[in-house]
Amino acid sequence: MGDALAGRVAIITGANQGLGLAIALRYAEEGASVVLCARDAQLLAQAGTSVAAALQPGQDVLLHAGDVARPEHCAALVARTLERFSRVDVLVNNAGVYGPKGAVEDIDWDQWVAAVEVNLLGSVLMCRAVLPHFKRQGAGKVVQLSGGGATNPLPFISAYAASKAAIVRFIETLAEEVRGTGIDANAIAPGALNTRMLDEVLAAGPERVGADFFARAQKQRDTGGAPLSAGADLAVFLGSPASDGITGKLISAMWDPWRDLGAHLEDLRSSDVYTLRRIVPKDRGWSWGDTR
Repeated sequence: MGDALAGRVAIITGANQGLGLAIALRYAEEGASVVLCARDAQLLAQAGTSVAAALQPGQDVLLHAGDVARPEHCAALVARTLERFSRVDVLVNNAGVYGPKGAVEDIDWDQWVAAVEVNLLGSVLMCRAVLPHFKRQGAGKVVQLSGGGATNPLPFISAYAASKAAIVRFIETLAEEVRGTGIDANAIAPGALNTRMLDEVLAAGPERVGADFFARAQKQRDTGGAPLSAGADLAVFLGSPASDGITGKLISAMWDPWRDLGAHLEDLRSSDVYTLRRIVPKDRGWSWGDTR
């Protein structure tokens, strides 16, 4: 138990299993009251029981079944949170899906769109719902879960890859929009996790996700993957006062020295470190391609 989030209220989407539940448990352990949102009410109730067991006096857990891809559900979630707690300090956008698997011309288009609606539009809608309160409060934290699709192509999982790249650029953009308001917005790359999404890839088989990606998934399954605790610990840091001023970044839970980032605020503010950027020939030491 700790107090990194003592007195804070956090909304966590996709919180009924996997990384979302791990984040909820860590937030509870660090002193936060938590609002758990997911579409599956039965799993959500089970998650709520687990989180409630980690609460200390003065903390509370609120469960809200809803779909972040629907604007009215996002508005209702924030309104209910404010009604119960009178404040929101942290939004953890964790809800996400892989979507259809296969060549882009073959997959079901409605499923492709639905994946983008959850991964990209759902996260944006949640930000829209909570930002007015953050601005009135003069403080707030947006913690956005990203994924491998943000920084690398993912053949045959195009909806996931495109939406995850888009949401990271949205977080970079949002950070600039709210700069100076006391609101920080950052994205997390949690590493390759052994969750239900890995199970989906293995069930789809190499014919639908490609031989290389399927082989990597098998290796990940066999070696254990990244621990859920790494992403959850980074989510605690980014939701806490220790990360104040760090904003507009995509931070790896596994590879970046995030615990020490507070000592490098000036470097972070004045550079494009931990952001998505275009690579040009001179970045690789080549003399061609620069006409300036």
